[in-house]
Amino acid sequence: MEWMDDLQGSDGPRRFTIERSGELTQLPKSHTCFNRIDLPPYKSYDVLVNKLTLAVEETMGFGQE
Repeated sequence: MEWMDDLQGSDGPRRFTIERSGELTQLPKSHTCFNRIDLPPYKSYDVLVNKLTLAVEETMGFGQE
């Protein structure tokens, strides 16, 4: 994806990454300064979709740091 080539971090260009991190009960967490999303290791695709939907549509700030 071309837009990923233009992502910047606090110290210059930084790739977008998805990290496996967190407890199964937690929502995904974004780190906008690092172009990273932390995704807990959910047990199913349906749980992943539900947690991502909840994080994007229902929470303020999407757990930004």
